[in-house]
Amino acid sequence: MADLALVSGATGYIGGRLVPELLRAGFAVRCMARDPGRLRDHPWFPSVQAVRADVTRPADLGKAFEGVRVAYYLIHSLNTGAGFEKTEADSARAFAEAARRAGVARIVYLGGIVPDDVPAGELSRHLRSRMRVGQILREGGVPTVELRAAVIIGSGSASFEMVRYLTERLPVMVTPKWVRVRVQPIAVRDVLGYLVGVGSAPDAAVGDGGVFDIGGPEVLTYREMMQRYARVAGLPRRLIVPVPLLTTGLSSLWVGAVTPVPASIARPLVESLRHEVVCRDHRITALVPDPPQGLIDFDEAVRLARTRIRNSDVATRWASASLPGAASEPLPTDPGWTGGTVYEDARSFMLSAPPEEVWRAVEGIGGETGWYSFPLAWAARGWLDRLSGGVGLGRGRRDPRTLRLGDALDFWRVEAIDRGRLLRLRAEMRMPGLGWLEVLVVPADDGRTRYTQRAVFLPRGLFGHLYWWSMKPFHSVIYRGMARNIARIAREHEEFGEGRGREQGQGRERAQELGPELDPRPRRHVTPGENAATARLPWDSSTRHRS
Repeated sequence: MADLALVSGATGYIGGRLVPELLRAGFAVRCMARDPGRLRDHPWFPSVQAVRADVTRPADLGKAFEGVRVAYYLIHSLNTGAGFEKTEADSARAFAEAARRAGVARIVYLGGIVPDDVPAGELSRHLRSRMRVGQILREGGVPTVELRAAVIIGSGSASFEMVRYLTERLPVMVTPKWVRVRVQPIAVRDVLGYLVGVGSAPDAAVGDGGVFDIGGPEVLTYREMMQRYARVAGLPRRLIVPVPLLTTGLSSLWVGAVTPVPASIARPLVESLRHEVVCRDHRITALVPDPPQGLIDFDEAVRLARTRIRNSDVATRWASASLPGAASEPLPTDPGWTGGTVYEDARSFMLSAPPEEVWRAVEGIGGETGWYSFPLAWAARGWLDRLSGGVGLGRGRRDPRTLRLGDALDFWRVEAIDRGRLLRLRAEMRMPGLGWLEVLVVPADDGRTRYTQRAVFLPRGLFGHLYWWSMKPFHSVIYRGMARNIARIAREHEEFGEGRGREQGQGRERAQELGPELDPRPRRHVTPGENAATARLPWDSSTRHRS
């Protein structure tokens, strides 16, 4: 019987990539997530067990650990708010206790390399918390192997995206002094190899566990990594001028403005960049031998990552996990504001294009394609969000053609998808309330398509109401334009094929000048209960204002 491995953080960047590697290695896999439904669209989902559990609620954990031999702790928050370190410590303590009670044989934790010459009190909060979590897990009564890595290079990782976008967008850079700090990057493929290898190692070799640094074959500065990236990408050599004047706050804003990584995530990463993070030794080979072809060097890791990006084969991204403080979790069934005010912009049309072509246009929204209407307004809202510390439009999309549950999509997240029929996005931009954008595609009897689109907003406080009414004049232009251009793109998909439709989608400024390609019908509310994806929403019992 195959050993059962529990993967916490399965919706995150490393967790989502580790699961298929464990399956290939012969493990049975159980994924633990606050919302297991977000795993549904992964190709490996039918091959795993999925359990709902939250490390911040210890009572939830018992069932998740039943029969588990190896438990992977891959949970880490980039939040830096009040109580951040305590929350992480309490979560690790609950995980370790649940593992001990269930008789788990081994815990495997991925942390960060800690420099020897820096007292704990002088470490960044991000790095200090990761070190503390490892300590708590090792003291929890279950043999624990803590792997410590520096910069992980792979398509979609936050560190790689920082290097990639800074290098590609800025031929001349005035940079913080941390670009001179030495780090030991490691390819994500090698990280996954170590994680699987440690889980598979004999108990005698693991013993009581321990701490092991893992890194690639080279030690580089960030400046060298950017120059090497430019060379691999075929770009001219970059002019990089480090200056000592940029503080951590200014550095994170600079990174947030130039790259898709928002300042709220860039800040804890940048804080850690002041430390030199280089492996002290290579003792890990006692547990996991190096692969026969050797560890992947930086240039090859970049080539592999760029190939995946070009082929739209990015399995997970840094944005796969929910953002700290973002309203990105599943809709509550009984929110605290039940009975309060809900604003809605609802529109319903009959489109001449068939449902499958309408859906193709709907599922292709966002990222490079854009939002099919008033691009200047969308860009302005994205920049406003970035300036306020939000994610903006820079995250784009994981794949240009398909969406899956939990995907980040610019400043939205896919909260529900019933492919071919329904797409519901939950807003992750900074605003005084919670927002959703929902599209429903339903076949009509005459071969046409009923297209229903609604934007829903639950205001928070007086500013929430003012925000909605200040945006209301734009809704008619933005949302009617979306429906009109989705109809046009769908019809072009049908007549000319997908390539023509995508080309026209990118030329959406011209499309706004076309006349309506649809017949308006009376607006209707999306019927609750039509399937699981359209189950009754929490605002349905509230006071509704339609526009």
